[in-house]
Amino acid sequence: MPLSLGPILRHVGETTASVWVQTDAPATVVVLGCEARTFEVSDHHYALVPVTGLTPDTRTPYTVELDGEQVWPPTTSAYPASLISTRGPTSDHHKRIIFGSCRYSKVTEPGLAAQLGIDALDAYAVRMARRPPQEWPDALLLLGDQVYADELTPQNRRRIAARSDRHPEWPDDEIVGYEEYVGLYRDAWTDPEIRWLLSTVPTAMIFDDHDVRDDWNTSAAWRDEIRLMSWWGTRIRSALASYWVYQHIGNLSPDELAADPDHRKIVTHGGDTWPLLAELADRADAETDGAKGVRFSFRWDLGHSRLVMIDSRNGRILDDGARLMLGESEFGWIEEQATAPGRVDHLVLGTSIPWLLPHALGDLETVNEIAAARPGWRGRLGESIRQAADLEHWSAFRASFDRLTAIIGRAAAGGPATVSVLSGDVHHSYAARAELPGRPAAQVHQLTCSPVHNKMDRYIKPGFRLSWSRGGRWFAQRWASGAGAPVKPVSWEKKAGPLFGNTIATLDVDGRHAEVSFEQPQSASSLVTRAHLDLTP
Repeated sequence: MPLSLGPILRHVGETTASVWVQTDAPATVVVLGCEARTFEVSDHHYALVPVTGLTPDTRTPYTVELDGEQVWPPTTSAYPASLISTRGPTSDHHKRIIFGSCRYSKVTEPGLAAQLGIDALDAYAVRMARRPPQEWPDALLLLGDQVYADELTPQNRRRIAARSDRHPEWPDDEIVGYEEYVGLYRDAWTDPEIRWLLSTVPTAMIFDDHDVRDDWNTSAAWRDEIRLMSWWGTRIRSALASYWVYQHIGNLSPDELAADPDHRKIVTHGGDTWPLLAELADRADAETDGAKGVRFSFRWDLGHSRLVMIDSRNGRILDDGARLMLGESEFGWIEEQATAPGRVDHLVLGTSIPWLLPHALGDLETVNEIAAARPGWRGRLGESIRQAADLEHWSAFRASFDRLTAIIGRAAAGGPATVSVLSGDVHHSYAARAELPGRPAAQVHQLTCSPVHNKMDRYIKPGFRLSWSRGGRWFAQRWASGAGAPVKPVSWEKKAGPLFGNTIATLDVDGRHAEVSFEQPQSASSLVTRAHLDLTP
């Protein structure tokens, strides 16, 4: 019995690890003597194997067995053995984190493949396989748009067109059902290079809009419009249920999974768990700020570095006149994690959409938020511009932008050497250094890497260069001031970029020193550094 997908190495601690797989049939999955029984979702089978009893600071090769038969690694693999590298006191001082977002699946059509270019993560995997394990990264952060449910590859269009059971009201050019999401993930994660990379680098994930649909949760008006679509209920259930299965559960530590009632209920159900996942998805989609909702934000501790990943898409509160990136309880949780006691040399905040944008674009988003809140035709025009121009980042939720800035300021004053906000989404890469009131000792940066693998629209380069320019900045600031926008609680300056094209970024920390590099593929097996910045000068 072969694996359908995986193994994917997810959360790793000092003595534990989680290995995710998808199988062709029900099975008992064994990794390093630890086992888990698969659970079923609409005739698809999955397991997240909790591996325990590992030794800190070790690299342990592993295999995967299904019902006693070894199915990983492949007998003809050209790649090194998959390893589980545990955390521990010896390795705590140095961590290497690679990150990026917006990875379109590989295609076979020559014209489209040429537009997309070389996948930066593919090239990284091939280069990594030629280097010793001590040089491999300690974590991979995928910061959104792992799959594109509304921008289909030709292969996916053919696949859904061939389905005889597809509902006639479903759109021909978008994913709707759970079965169709299964195909998206299979396309994204079956490349030999990516499959090996994911099997041996602990990987954290968060969604962005294209995992569900472009402009997902941009505004209350967007939600009202999309709910009129007859197929939307099926779409959002399928999107959030598949996200829980393929991405979310692997983000959680074994202790968090053991305490999660949804996880316990689903893995012990004993039959098709789709009804349970549909109910979970409905709760996640509801405008709920509290215990009845589903929190997709999470925290990883990587030695003396702390990662707090923020759900800046599904967590939005938009009903009843509210416009918040996160609700009160989730904001409180983020602040608690970011400022919790303990030795933290480097605080890393992950959010799929940037906190600090090009200056002119950030001011434009705040001006648009003010305009879209007006009554009558002015408000409707502002809303139309918001959706057409994708004005949906932290600056477009100004109250939430200010609160996140305050959280970052308090965390930066608490002792870390750096606070880095890692993001994607905007199809160009850059580093910006922030200046906060009170000048906390920590160096604070916005580090944005996007795309890993996607084509470039013609307007991207001139638009973002103008947004970063002094003239664009001056004009937008005056416009924002005239529109009544409050003074921003932070200033920032671009220190690297903007870079255009497929990119993978690396955050290297060693003791209290940190630096970031942005690399782009030269060939299918090599990358070149396009920008480098010392974050602790």
